This record gives sequence, C-alpha cells and structure tokens, in this order.
Amino acid sequence: MGNKCCSKRQDQELALAYPSGYKKSDYTFGQTHINNSGQKHNNGGSLDSRYTPDPNRGPLKIGAKGGVDIIRPRTTPTGVQSTGGGGGGVVVGGGGGGGLAKRRVVVALYDYKSRDESDLSFMKGDRMEVIDDTESDWWRVVNLSTRQEGLIPLNFVAEERSVNSEDWFFENVLRKEADKLLLAEENPRGTFLVRPSEHNPNGYSLSVKDWEDGRGYHVKHYRIKPLDNGGYYIATNQTFPSLQALVMAYSKNALGLCHILSRPCPKPQPQMWDLGPELRDKYEIPRSELQLIRKLGRGNFGEVYYGKWRNSIDVAVKTLREGTMSTQAFLQEAAIMKKFRHNRLVALYAVCSQEEPIYIVQEYMSKGSLLDYLREGDGRYLHFEDLIYIATQVASGMEYLESKQLIHRDLAARNVLIGENNVAKICDFGLARVIADDEYCPKQGSRFPVKWTAPEAIIYGKFSIKSDVWSYGILLMELFTYGQVPYPGMHSREVIENIERGFRMPKPTNHYFPDNIYHLLLQCWDAVPEKRPTFEFLNHYFESYSVTSEVPYREVQD
Repeated sequence: MGNKCCSKRQDQELALAYPSGYKKSDYTFGQTHINNSGQKHNNGGSLDSRYTPDPNRGPLKIGAKGGVDIIRPRTTPTGVQSTGGGGGGVVVGGGGGGGLAKRRVVVALYDYKSRDESDLSFMKGDRMEVIDDTESDWWRVVNLSTRQEGLIPLNFVAEERSVNSEDWFFENVLRKEADKLLLAEENPRGTFLVRPSEHNPNGYSLSVKDWEDGRGYHVKHYRIKPLDNGGYYIATNQTFPSLQALVMAYSKNALGLCHILSRPCPKPQPQMWDLGPELRDKYEIPRSELQLIRKLGRGNFGEVYYGKWRNSIDVAVKTLREGTMSTQAFLQEAAIMKKFRHNRLVALYAVCSQEEPIYIVQEYMSKGSLLDYLREGDGRYLHFEDLIYIATQVASGMEYLESKQLIHRDLAARNVLIGENNVAKICDFGLARVIADDEYCPKQGSRFPVKWTAPEAIIYGKFSIKSDVWSYGILLMELFTYGQVPYPGMHSREVIENIERGFRMPKPTNHYFPDNIYHLLLQCWDAVPEKRPTFEFLNHYFESYSVTSEVPYREVQD
C-alpha cells in the first residue's frame, strides 16, 4: 500500500514538474511508436498492423528508408495511441479489448481552412473530440471550443498530450531533411527538433542549429537513448522520464549541448491528398471549378498552368493535347496515380476528362521542374550537399514505386518538380505507358527520350523498374552538371549505337563529381538489367552519403 501511495505521489510531482504532458504511458508510447517505425524500416520484419496489404499485389513492402506509405487505412492515426491492451480502438484499462470507450481528444498541429460544407475550419491548438475514425484520411470531430461538427484531415492533428502533439517532434523526418529545415535563414541558433532515430529502433535524435566562428551556421545531432525501464537520456548523468521532460530540461540549461534549446523548428504544412473531403472517393471535377492564372511551361504532352481550384487552393493544371492518349486509358492510369501516395510523389488531385483537352489537376510546386530550376532558377547556385539531398528524395520516391511494382518509364529531371526548401517530388509516373502519340516512341521522331532510356527498352520495348534505374543514372548526371544535356554533341541514333558498343558517358570534368558517385552511375548503366542496383539501395546510399568530415552524432560528456 505504501508503495502505491509513493508511486502516486511521484506521478503527481512529475505531472507538476512537466506540465507539457508527463505521464507513464509516454514510456510505452515512445517504444510502441518506434517499434512500429522500426518494423517499417526492416524489410524482413513483420509489418505495422496499421497497414493492410493489397491482396492483388502480394505482401505490402515498405522500403528500408523511404517515405511513409500512407495508402492503406490506419486503424490508429499518426500520433494517436491506444491506451488499452489487446483490441482495436481506445479503451479504458488493459486486457482483451473490451471495456468502456474512452473519450478521444486530438489537438490541432496547424491551422486549417474549410474547403467545402462538410469539413471544419480550425486553429492550431484547438481541441477536438473524435466522433468517427473509420476513414483513412478524414475524421469526423466536434470542436470542443466552438461545438461545431465536421470532417478534418487527420494528418493535421495528434492525440492530446502525446509526443506527436509537441511542436518540436517531427515523426517522419530523416537527418538530411532535418538539416534543411533547421538551417532556414529565419531560424536562430538553438532552434531544434526531435525525430525518431534512423539507427536505434527505440531511440530518438535531437538536432540543433549551431554557429561557430569560421564555420557559420550548421546542425549538430545528438542521440537520445532509451532506458531499459523507461525514460531517456543523452548523457548518462542526466536521465528523464519522458521526451517532454528531456526537452524542458535542455531548454533551461544546455547541460553540455552546443546551445540551449531556444525554440522548436517550424513545421511544414502536411501533405494534402485531396482537394476536399467530397473528392476523397472520386477524381472527376467540373472544368468550371478551375481558374487558369498563368502558363508555367510546355511539357511533352501539352501545356502546364498555375491555377486555383474554387479560387482558393493553388494547383498545377496540365492540359493534354487532343489525341495524345485514349481517354479511357488515361482514366485507368489516373486511378492508379490517385491511389499511390508518397511524400516524394506529386499528388494527383483530380482530372477533367469530359471534353478535350483533358486536364490533370495536381499539387503545385513553386520552383517548377528540376531541369529549369538547375538551368535558369536558383538551382544554379545549389551546393553539392543540396544536390545530394535532391538525389536522395528522388531515390526515395522511386523506391516507393519499386515496392509497388510500378514503373515510371520517363524518369528525368524534367519530370521532377521542386518546391520550397529544395523539396523534390516525382511527377508523371505511369503516363508514358498510355501515350497514343506515335512520335513519342522508339521508332519515330525526336520527342522519345532516347538519352534517358535503357537500351533494352529502346530496342525491345522491355520497360521495368531496372530500366527506371538506368534513367535515374542519367538524371543524376543532369543533376550534378546543373542541367547539362546528356551525351553532349550526340544525336539519338549515335547514342543508341555507342551504348550498344559499350560506351558510357565519361565523368564530367567541368563540375565537381566524386569518383564514388560516378562509379554508382556506371552500376546504374550496367548492360545487364539485373546487375543494376535497386532503388532501395540507391536511397540508402544517398541518405547516408557523408558530404563533410562532420562527426555524425555528438556526445555529451557525463
């Protein structure tokens, strides 16, 4: 009895000491979350129970270091942790899944403006009670302040008092992306974030923006290690019952870190996969809802515009030239493009296919194509580490397509789009398969991308994920030469003939191009497709590529 009282008193004291949300379940929350994450990063392990495999595609594979697969409905959303045992949903107490339903409250991580009559506007910090959580992307809630009811995008919220609800916690951010976010000019020294560890399935990483004479601003990373009996530490002489307690302590005193934790890193808005909740199960929209504002450029199949949906949401609109492809074939491909989701693929929002020209409505990326960005935009001034970051993102998106057995067929710098902070996303995946234009084929004309296409695809029409790997190698050459045309001075017929004789592009001498990366390109261009690396390997290679001699993680002396 005395032990129970003591334990209760300690809990009360800790709750007072850590008002940001200490509770015993923080221990199990952190471990459960990371174990799930660890499973996702382990191809040989069992899958997280939140994901349901597609029976038509075999076991669902999630790449070793790729982005998060969020196609499948989640029984538990990001940041929402079951407090009971055994069964699904939130219950009071442990055991086998029965019991009384517990009130589930989520807190808004961002502002959100309603897009139609069925969804609900809210402000960051608003508390909402979940009424219906059966859909994968949109939940029905009641705002506890306004008492209004409606649908909300679930990736805008997290369970109240969970670690995911903290401003400084970034669930799906890897080291290179953490560096980019923290080094934004507006962030002062001491800006920080906490993210799941890439190497320790039960640990986390603390990333902090620092400054030094002669070096300027940079990011230092510290391992947050778990204790066997719960809790965390960076240095063994300072242990904490929760991540919240650890962050609070280092926000008051550096305790050996490079700098006191001054403020959380601002979080980018999460990805929206639908224009609005009414479009979550369909993708055909009236042409009248689109406003084309300015022409962005011309692609292989038509023109591209910046526009607005219902005068409020930024979109990019591709207009396909008449006769470019069969409407029926395109709609079948659009259904695939709409279904597959990854944070390195451009989101397809909707189509207008009732009349010509067909419109493809997709996510707007402010910096345009990677090719134009490197040749004419701010991409001309990118540092080598920025190029590595872009190479990593493209490999991550392609690893996802690889895991879904989906072939791009036209991977090139022109089909990678760039947003703020050098965020890169792949577009037009799968479209080349349904092109009806004879000029866009190996037998005719200059529009066929011979210089990007693997020889077995050019000669025999054998497209595969391995032919995409060949194209990725060409894209890397474009990237590291800032948009130079592949095989400079050679026309398409010469390229085909020379490749058949074993010729490969030499290492550029007018740009910084490390030998190890050039060797990787030669592997991508192996004449035997099966000998080319996987995108899983390529993603891991660039993710772990060390640009400097910087110590990967700092140790804090005890």
